[in-house]
Amino acid sequence: MTRWAASWRSTCVRRLLPAVEETAEHTRLWWGAAVILSATGWRGRRAATAGLASMAVAELASNCVLKQVWHRRRPPKEWISHQEVHDRPDSSSFPSGHTAAGVAFSAAVATVWPWAGAVCSVPAVMVATERVHTGAHYPSDVAAGAATGLAATALVHRAPQLVRRLLL
Repeated sequence: MTRWAASWRSTCVRRLLPAVEETAEHTRLWWGAAVILSATGWRGRRAATAGLASMAVAELASNCVLKQVWHRRRPPKEWISHQEVHDRPDSSSFPSGHTAAGVAFSAAVATVWPWAGAVCSVPAVMVATERVHTGAHYPSDVAAGAATGLAATALVHRAPQLVRRLLL
């Protein structure tokens, strides 16, 4: 599956996916989305806050915990037939932190404002696709990143209830 995704030759794919990934680098895409959401009123501010909180938990879980526990090499360079293969990180491949952040942000936004969450999910899927296309991750790394993002969203969504139960 990794070889198949890396072999996509479409000009649109070759231009669009790297641009989306570059924008998502260091979570800039999601911070920008949070700024735009915040400018739309109280619902947008709530959605942005939920998105950023979930993204932070997902980033911590994927980059500071899971990548330290499971070290997995990136897909072999020979599987990737284009130039992006040389621009891969040295960290563990499992799980995809980019995917975890994008899914966490989008899913959390969707819990507050479903329409905005649906809009945010489009670049999140594109980032996940790009991670496999460029050989930075195996599809299973992306799936684990998505699961991490969803778990982070569930945790952040339930956090107020959990805190109330602990305090009572």
